[in-house]
Amino acid sequence: MNKKTTKKSAGSVADLISQAEAARLRGVTRAAIADLIKRGKLRSVEVAGRALVYRSEIVNYEQGEPGRPRK
Repeated sequence: MNKKTTKKSAGSVADLISQAEAARLRGVTRAAIADLIKRGKLRSVEVAGRALVYRSEIVNYEQGEPGRPRK
């Protein structure tokens, strides 16, 4: 389990979805969702060896400005 994954139940269990389902909702790849988890932009919960994400976080996620920040 990586340090971004938590075993605490911070949200509703019914709100948990797979990374593949999250990718379909956002119109991105599963790897893109995994990268957001890795970078700490999305929380995940490990259930039965699978990292699940909260549907509410996927729906409410707003992408930041693309590219490198200005000086």
